Amino acid sequence: MPGPERRDEIRSALESTRAQFEATNARIEARAGRNLFFAVLSGLVFAAVFLVSLLLVKQLFVLLVVALVSIALVELAAAFRVAGRRVPRVGVVLGGLVVVGGAFFWGAEGMLLGLFAGSALLTVWRLVEGLVPAWETPRRTLVRDVFSGLFTLVYVAFLASFAVLLVTQQRGEWWVFALVLVVVSVDVGAYAAGVTLGRHKMTPRISPNKTWEGFAGAAIAAMAAGAAVAVLALQQPWWVGIVLGVVVLLTATGGDLTESLIKRNLGVKDMSSWIPGHGGFLDRLDSLLPSAVGVYGVALALGAV
Repeated sequence: MPGPERRDEIRSALESTRAQFEATNARIEARAGRNLFFAVLSGLVFAAVFLVSLLLVKQLFVLLVVALVSIALVELAAAFRVAGRRVPRVGVVLGGLVVVGGAFFWGAEGMLLGLFAGSALLTVWRLVEGLVPAWETPRRTLVRDVFSGLFTLVYVAFLASFAVLLVTQQRGEWWVFALVLVVVSVDVGAYAAGVTLGRHKMTPRISPNKTWEGFAGAAIAAMAAGAAVAVLALQQPWWVGIVLGVVVLLTATGGDLTESLIKRNLGVKDMSSWIPGHGGFLDRLDSLLPSAVGVYGVALALGAV
């Protein structure tokens, strides 16, 4: 057995290594705005659940979308309440289920009809709440609450329904796979380039951690991933993947900035703290939601849906 002096040396070396690791992780977290270890770990868990549900049973993937949409709707409704806008959580979730269900059972027409029905349901729900004495509000505030709820429904449920439209098509699971792969590539490319090379702020008032170097890294990663998935999974020419990468680069970046602007206006840092290292579910869906529309548009233009 090592003597007391040797044990002290080993303990000192371990403590020094731990301190260096924590200091490095703190620097990365300060620049990237997230805990890297928890972000990677939770990301791997969600990736496994996503792949199993998508490639084995499409219906299971739709249930996953329903669950994620419901949670994200509750998160955004709660964020609106922080800003003094009462968005009915139960009402907005029911409205969201109508939209997603319409997309799954009746396609694009069903999705649009579902949006109309869900909006009507949510509006009536909030107006009826306004009749309760404890929740009575001025007319102007009530109108603001209604429009906040409608925005929540469109921003989360309606945009997410485009992924449902994709997956219900023949080989649609591969288009959804491409959607998620390219969005993740944008996130990883921006993260890696931003942390290592980031110097010039992109939108300091909206998202201080975004840099033009990160955007360039995201562009390279998106087009590379798009070209690969187009040839290997979508059975499309490589240039389709380049188009897909550019479209997702713009929609994912725009979606991320949009959610940052929403959070800034509502005065919240994260939509919730349910996912370690990532914040809330909506914080992870912000890039996917508008990108689902973009990928659906590309697939529609190619006649794949």
